Amino acid sequence: MDEKLISFKDLSANLNKSDFPINGKLDYRALFEQTGDSVFIINPAFKIVAINPQAVKLLGYSNDELSGKSAETYLGLESSVRETIVEKRLNVFEHSIRRKDGSILPVELSSSLVYDSNGKPAYIQLIARDIAGRKQNERMLKRNMRAQSIIGEVTAVLFRSSNIEGRMPEVLESLGYAVGVFSAVIFETRNSTLRIRHKWVDPTVPEFDAEAVIEPFLDSLSKFPDRVFSVPDVPEKISNSPKISMLAIPIQGVLGSWGFLGLFDKEDRLSWLPTSFDIVQTTANLLGAAIERMHYEETLRLSERRNRIIVDALPDLLIRVDRSGRIFDYNAIPAHPLYLDAANVIGRNLYELWNKDVVEKLLPQFPNETLFALPRAVENFKLPDKEGIFEARLFPISKLEALIIVRDITEQVRLNQMKSDFINWASHELRTPLTSAILMAELLRQDCTPEEADEYLTTLSSELNRQKNLINELLMAGRLENGALRVEVSAIDLNSVLKDALLSVKPIAKKRKIALSFAPPEERNLVLGDVGALQQVFINLFSNAVKFSPENSEVSVRVERLEREVRISIQDSGIGIPADAVPHLFERFYRARNVKAAEIPGSGIGLFIVKSILEELHGHIHVDTEVDKGTKFTVTLNLADENSA
Repeated sequence: MDEKLISFKDLSANLNKSDFPINGKLDYRALFEQTGDSVFIINPAFKIVAINPQAVKLLGYSNDELSGKSAETYLGLESSVRETIVEKRLNVFEHSIRRKDGSILPVELSSSLVYDSNGKPAYIQLIARDIAGRKQNERMLKRNMRAQSIIGEVTAVLFRSSNIEGRMPEVLESLGYAVGVFSAVIFETRNSTLRIRHKWVDPTVPEFDAEAVIEPFLDSLSKFPDRVFSVPDVPEKISNSPKISMLAIPIQGVLGSWGFLGLFDKEDRLSWLPTSFDIVQTTANLLGAAIERMHYEETLRLSERRNRIIVDALPDLLIRVDRSGRIFDYNAIPAHPLYLDAANVIGRNLYELWNKDVVEKLLPQFPNETLFALPRAVENFKLPDKEGIFEARLFPISKLEALIIVRDITEQVRLNQMKSDFINWASHELRTPLTSAILMAELLRQDCTPEEADEYLTTLSSELNRQKNLINELLMAGRLENGALRVEVSAIDLNSVLKDALLSVKPIAKKRKIALSFAPPEERNLVLGDVGALQQVFINLFSNAVKFSPENSEVSVRVERLEREVRISIQDSGIGIPADAVPHLFERFYRARNVKAAEIPGSGIGLFIVKSILEELHGHIHVDTEVDKGTKFTVTLNLADENSA
């Protein structure tokens, strides 16, 4: 038999006319083409030899594409199915076939053998009927029946349990399997903010992110908290998975709608029947009634925990006392200088712990005074055997109790002293070049020789530049302090930045007879940075190295390229930095004691600016130093992609 699709004339000639009269009462060709069912004619070798238009529409293949093709391949007729078809003259069974677009379609197949005039099997006739709708309805009916049964289970579990919180995942799992979804969550949408309170996901899909799916629809859910909200086809870019649908059912409590029950379907694309909504809504309301009590209890517990956490997180020492100084509560973090274990303090008197004069300022003993009336404070006091400076403030809680808050103000006092020192220094540093500039201007107004005029102008320019640099540093420190400094990170050539920075400090180095040693690497080093900001960093570091080095010495700059970063080291042979000064080196206005003693000019903000800029660029700086031996600063920057240049 030719494996090409045969014509109706040839097909009719080979059919048993008693079964299929061609020109009699039944026109097989008309029946073949006009029937609403899909008809496939298959030869004994299980090759497709004829199909009707409905079959073409069903599979999506054209006649030419199916000509002589294997029925096993295109209709999924495996050997066991083929044997059943051959053994039975008439057979009806359910089957799944794959269409041209790749989708799987459930069908009901009716198979019958067609005999030739000699009574031998000539063809197999398969009639396929699309039963996808019927299957869908059957699944939905089962889903509804399961969902109805779960209502009783949910009610029994939740209202008999003393641990509603712990049973919620179990309840959601039962509900999820009952209605045939792969995930069920309970969530709130307060002020367009998502909070998932309970969640269940089928273990077969552990990567599912319910938060990511719900988030884009928060505005709509918040606007209509009492409506059922459905998304038949969540975009794949949101769910990271195709063909996911979402159903959000309001959970009604005594005080109204406060959250949603979210269900996520993968197979049926949310083909819910109207009765399904009612069943799931009833379940959601039962969940709401059980959860609401838990919600209020949790709010109370959360409030208590929040207050406790706030108290525990405070950096201050809290003491609750009565009028006599007896301690009822004592709370402090272990890092507080006055920390003591509360068990060893409660019940004792404040006079046993503190100086008598400090306690008497907080709890003055006036005749007949037994009640607390007004707040009091003691500032800048010290305690025996305790490091640091403290302030204490007393606030009446009631007439019989008061709260004392003790704060460690050591750093604040130190900062205030630094600011005072800075003001004194700045006044001196700004007045000195200004006084010199005024003097040079006065001398220039007088009769002077050309040589003297050049000398006066040089001095005047130097003093004005000194004043300008100081003001620029102060302005940049202010911008850093206020967060106003912005750097534009891009791939830049580090070697070029280093060369330009060295050129800027070369005149100062030449004047002090200090050699600048720098051998640029042969390869180009692209780093992530900002040209102006990095120039500021290295000019500061190079200037410091020159300023703190003795005459006729050397400052060396080295570049080391690593796998993902590059390190730049600046080594001098200067006065070094004392060990106790290193932790404070990058604080604004800080200057080490040996620098002050040597009367080396400086603002104390250069290294603060350096570190702040490097933090903006996600870089790092490290210092190795030894007094009278020298200092090495190492800057680490991230390498940029060579292709980004």
